[in-house]
Amino acid sequence: MRYANRSELPPSQPAGTERSGGVFGGYVVEDQVGFLLRRAHQRHTAIFAGGMTGADLTPTQFTALIKIVELKRVTQNQLGRLSAMDPATIQGVVRRLMDRSLVTRTADPSDRRTIVLAPAPAGVALAAQAVIEARQITQATLDPLTGDEQQHLLALLRKLG
Repeated sequence: MRYANRSELPPSQPAGTERSGGVFGGYVVEDQVGFLLRRAHQRHTAIFAGGMTGADLTPTQFTALIKIVELKRVTQNQLGRLSAMDPATIQGVVRRLMDRSLVTRTADPSDRRTIVLAPAPAGVALAAQAVIEARQITQATLDPLTGDEQQHLLALLRKLG
C-alpha cells in the first residue's frame, strides 16, 4: 500500500519507509505477527507498570502470587508450569516473593525433596489488592477495542497460546 504523504503513514511506519516490499518481495516486518504482538505487549507492559504501583509487583510476580494464593499449596515446579515460566525464571520470582514475606516455602511431609509454596497472610492481602489493579489494567489495555473485539482477541490469544 502506498501513502500519498507522510501524514497518512500508520504510527508504526517510519516516514520514508517503502511498504511495497522492494528488497524482500512484499515482506513488511511491521505487518508480521511477532512485530504486532511485541508492540501490543510493550503497550500492555507500560500500562501494567503504571497501574500496579500500589502492589509493586512485576507481571511474573503477580501471576505467581495469584496462582499461589488461588491454589493455597503448590510445588515450585508445578507453579512454573501453571504460570508459563521456565525453572530459572520461576525460581527468581519465588525468591523475590519470599524476600517480601508474601509466600512461604516448606518441604513436603511426604517427600522432603519437594518444596511446597504457600501464601503468607501478607501475600493474600496483597493479592486481593493487586487483583483490583489488574482488572483496571486489563480494561485499559483492551480499551481501544469494542466489547466484541475484546472477546474475539482473548479467544484468538488463547488459541495461539
